[in-house]
Order: sequence, then structure tokens, then C-alpha cells
Amino acid sequence: MRVLVVEDYRPLRASLVQWLEEDGYAVDATGDGAEGLWYADRAPSPYDVIILDRMLPGLDGLEVLRRLRAAGCAVPVLILTARDAVADRVEGLDAGADDYLVKPFAMAELRSRLRALVRRSYGRAAPVIAVGPLRIDPAARVAAIGEHDLALTAGEYRLLEYLAQRAGEVLSRRDIAEHLYDDEAEVASNVVDVYVGYLRRKLAAAGAPPLIHTRRGHGYVLGVFE
Repeated sequence: MRVLVVEDYRPLRASLVQWLEEDGYAVDATGDGAEGLWYADRAPSPYDVIILDRMLPGLDGLEVLRRLRAAGCAVPVLILTARDAVADRVEGLDAGADDYLVKPFAMAELRSRLRALVRRSYGRAAPVIAVGPLRIDPAARVAAIGEHDLALTAGEYRLLEYLAQRAGEVLSRRDIAEHLYDDEAEVASNVVDVYVGYLRRKLAAAGAPPLIHTRRGHGYVLGVFE
């Protein structure tokens, strides 16, 4: 397993490299965003995970992430940050982050996040999912209503795909947060509510009937119901 660490705080970067190598990962590390892009572009084989600090000097972590995604890089990215507000999480996830870990953190938690990211990454190849007029192609990461492709952020797409995979099943906010963000914190549940609102508006604008339903006191369910 290969990991790229982009973290400008030297003591933390050194600790991450040591911990990951002790766990058997092959690690490249840098404290510079531009150099991180260089590693990601020129690595002899793709990384399995990228650990990316949000607050990098010069080219910050979110800009690095946006450039990675714009270049077609689909490697799972775990953002490290000291900023824990809902708006910060939404911004990071919309930029294309797969998970968000707040400093300070325990190595046991980082290990768990990395394992989950790798599992999700290797499980992405799947047949097209259809729920009423909604079609989702997990391989292409595209969702559509009929012939109309939906313009979704990375976070919106992940939520919609997960709901569609479990269509007809009521999922609690905690279930969704744990799957999408590997985080049981209440703030992650608030992020789920934010994304549900975004998705409902975009689905309605595309002409879809109501697809994401609230089950008060229980959570959300995706489906076409009479």
C-alpha cells in the first residue's frame, strides 16, 4: 500500500511517516503543496491514499485537492485540519475530499480512516444503479435523471450513491455519516442534512419526483413511493 503525505508541520509529518511505515505502508512525504502535486502526477505507480493538510503555505490543501480532481486523480484523499466547523467540512468535501480528520487525532483513528478509504476505493466498480428516473454509474461517478446529467459536487455524489445503493432502506444520520465520513460526531450529521437539502433542490430542478424522503426521528430513505 502506497501513501502520499502532504503536511507542512515537520514534527507531525515525521510522525506520520514513522507510524505509516511501521504499519507496512510505503510512504512519500512533502511539506509543499506544489511538490505534492508533482508526486501525485509522477509517481511510478498510483497511491492508494493521499493524506493532505488543509492549511499549507503557498498552494493550500484545498487548491491542491481541486487540481488533483481536475486532472482526473481519483485516489482517496484524507484532509487533516484544525478547523472543525460545518462550513469547513462542506468546503473540503465539495473540493473532492473523501474524509476529514480534525487535529489533534490518535493514530488508531487515522489507521481506521485509511482502512475505510481503501475499502471504499476498491469497492467502487459496480453496475449502474437505477431508482425510478435516477441512474447512477459508480464507475464513472455520474448521476442522471433520464438523459440529464446532474451537476453534483463530490460530497453530494457520495451521499446520493450511498442512498441509492440502499434504496428503500431508512438510514439514520449517524449511519450515513459513518459511511461517508467515518465520523460519528454530531457535526457530521449536520453535514448530512446540508447535503440532503442540496440534493433535493438539484433533483427537483432536473424534473425528478420526490426521491429523498425524511422519516422523522429515524433518518432518510431514497425511493419512489406512492
